[in-house]
Amino acid sequence: MVGFDAMVRARRQSTAPARAVYGALVDVGKHVTFYSRTVASIPFALTRYRKHVLGQISEVSFGTNSLLSGGGTVGIVFAMSLAAAMMLGVETQRGLELVGMTTMSGMLSAIANTRELAPVVVAIALAAKVGTGFTAQIGAMRISDEIDALDAMAIRSIPFLAGTRVLAAMVCVLPIFMVGLLASYLSTRLVIVFWGGASAGTYDYFFHLALSPQDLVYSALKAVVFAAVVSLVHCAYGYYASGGPAGVGQAAGRALRTAILAIGVLDVLMTFALWGLVPEIPGMGV
Repeated sequence: MVGFDAMVRARRQSTAPARAVYGALVDVGKHVTFYSRTVASIPFALTRYRKHVLGQISEVSFGTNSLLSGGGTVGIVFAMSLAAAMMLGVETQRGLELVGMTTMSGMLSAIANTRELAPVVVAIALAAKVGTGFTAQIGAMRISDEIDALDAMAIRSIPFLAGTRVLAAMVCVLPIFMVGLLASYLSTRLVIVFWGGASAGTYDYFFHLALSPQDLVYSALKAVVFAAVVSLVHCAYGYYASGGPAGVGQAAGRALRTAILAIGVLDVLMTFALWGLVPEIPGMGV
């Protein structure tokens, strides 16, 4: 009997890596299926659950888990953009001083803030504040069997719960993105011109020369895509949450880690896709 138990334990240990890989693939398949069904259900959610979409926009914009209320995510985005842009300004000024090209600081500010800093900061703030709220709300509904009740009442749970939230996040992220972009511009100029002693006229000239409407449109597109991905990830983890309240908390943590990793990977891919491997600087012929 002892020998049989030892043989069973040895067999389980030998197959543990394969079972772990199988479980990971099953989880990936569930999430990919959820993302596909949610994206496909967005037109249905917009037409069938229009009032719920407006309600989600109101909640995301002004509600307790807000994007705008009480300085909520606006304050977070503004503060994060100020801090990140200050560091960008300091290192830009110091690096250009080494090669005697401080006059180009305005150009680097326009490009770095617009193309990379602003959309990433907004996406991380959205994941940390609004996305975790999505996971908690849907996860609480899952463990209390409310999602099963929706299905029993012939209400399609994925469009009703996930599709509406994805739409709300994509709509509400644009004004927050503009606030963060403005904060990053002001912060970088403050550091380089007022603290670094650079020429304000030279800085503004190269800043406006390098900044183009196309860059602003592409940067806003990145922010909208990030908002959609963040919402999808957080809704999926909430939808498949299990294990009671503790499981919902674990799902929120996993969703936040996954969303931040997805933001980093997507940022690199979209930068290459929108601006190319060898980017051009508008107005400068390079």
